[in-house]
Amino acid sequence: MNCASRETRIALLEDSKLMEYRVEREERVVGSIFKGIVQNVLPGMDAAFVDLGLERNAFLYVADILPEETHDTSPASIRRSELRRRKIKELIKPGQELMVQVTKGPRGTKGARVTTRISLPGRYVVLMPEGNHLGVSRKIEDRKERERLRRIGEKLMPEGFGLVMRTECEGRTEAELKADIQFLQQLWSQVMENARRLRAPAVVHRDQTLLYRTIRDVFGDEIDRLVIDDPEEYEKVSMVAGMVAPKLKDKIELYDQEEPIFDQYKIEKDLDSLLDPVVWLKNGAYLVIDQMEALTAIDINTGKQVGKTSLNETILKTNMEAAEEVGRQLRLRDMGGIIVIDFIDMESAEDKKKLLAHFTKVLEKDRARNRVGRISSLGLVEITRKRTGESVTEAITVECPMCEGRGRVPSTDTVSLWIERAMRRQLNEEGNAFFIQCHPAVVESLIGPDGEAIEDLEHELNRGVYLRANYDFEIDEFEIEAGTMESFDAKLMNFRRAQVLECNVRSSHAMSGYKAIGWTDDGFYVELIDGHDLVGQRVKVNLLDIRRAFAVADVIIPGKGRLN
Repeated sequence: MNCASRETRIALLEDSKLMEYRVEREERVVGSIFKGIVQNVLPGMDAAFVDLGLERNAFLYVADILPEETHDTSPASIRRSELRRRKIKELIKPGQELMVQVTKGPRGTKGARVTTRISLPGRYVVLMPEGNHLGVSRKIEDRKERERLRRIGEKLMPEGFGLVMRTECEGRTEAELKADIQFLQQLWSQVMENARRLRAPAVVHRDQTLLYRTIRDVFGDEIDRLVIDDPEEYEKVSMVAGMVAPKLKDKIELYDQEEPIFDQYKIEKDLDSLLDPVVWLKNGAYLVIDQMEALTAIDINTGKQVGKTSLNETILKTNMEAAEEVGRQLRLRDMGGIIVIDFIDMESAEDKKKLLAHFTKVLEKDRARNRVGRISSLGLVEITRKRTGESVTEAITVECPMCEGRGRVPSTDTVSLWIERAMRRQLNEEGNAFFIQCHPAVVESLIGPDGEAIEDLEHELNRGVYLRANYDFEIDEFEIEAGTMESFDAKLMNFRRAQVLECNVRSSHAMSGYKAIGWTDDGFYVELIDGHDLVGQRVKVNLLDIRRAFAVADVIIPGKGRLN
């Protein structure tokens, strides 16, 4: 676990090989519970749009309002079955308040997808308010253990709630499961209290942080060690583990070496190629991964692989190795939806059977729910996979502004975090400051709202940080120079308070045009107190405050003086 002020990164290694990677930079939406307002109902689509207070309205499909199908024949279940036959306009109306949970985050131009079937995941169980269904994870295959857990579930399931026994509850005692259920009941009481107190639209429960979810969902008996590089987060994680998984607390370690933790474990090198569409295999063959809006296509090519045996054996061996790497890439990039894999064509039905069995076994290690289809006559395998969160591609890239969204480039936050990590690697160099040149949007990201991000960074690094924008740089280009504050002050900081200078006013890259930024001719960032009506103009400003990375100024209007 790599914890920084603006980003948390978690990597899962199996036999020293990177298998899963998660990153969190903003508050998580998926899993959060909102008190929303129905904006409009679309009978033709059997769906509705719900205002959650987010940038875009959420999408609520009729199947996500109605109860799930069960084989129960109780009167309550029969009533729910009758509800399932009703149209959406009979169930909700515009202006109605609803409690909903986000099941899929916003993506591209689409808003979040929500459901009224709320669930609260714990360490061992999932509690479902207003449900009555008891389920046991399909991954628990032992019949006696399933029966034992079902008996415990029937005994402990609170009235008015549904319950699912998670895979992690296998072998757990009744007392452990009871404590988990009680914790979730208390959490639901708090959610209901927030719902009563807050006016819609409002968030009534935020899903836990990435660190907590990792402890809850990933940190099990099969994990050998959990290594964290931040003392404060180490204490938090140890405390949480003491509550939800006390037997695993001794596996948590604090990393305190000078070398960055992801460099020490050779993770950073793997992450450099995480967005590459081409993935090479050891035998010289390669995968080509094409992630699109509708589906993901993965093509296997023989490449440099020539083989030392017969053609059929070479193809089978290549496909088997490719199947393992496909399974790894699905987990690593957290790809979801429909995925079509184009394996190298095989004539033998027996070879196809071997490949499918091997691929299915590889996917058993995946925590995400997936379903594998048959191999077609053309060698295509279609699978569906439910992502465990936002895909890595979506988390760290944005649509390319040059090709109108047909490609993706690293986001400004991603590049600014690359720069921060590069500076950390150079802390052993002489000097007490860094001078950075980068794209203007990346300068904004490094500075942050009101300069808080750059101040936090300087404090963390114990170095001064000087910034200049270079409009000739691509979004992912940057240069870092180590030196002294004395030399950089002399070279760059020829400014003083109350000085009048000229700058070009441009829209903020981060604030969608609401905020205007002044840029001097040499790329110095000047935060304007007012000036969004002056975008595109060259104006005179009066410097009020000067920092190493930016300045604050008000605009001077000819004949009127300062604009404030």
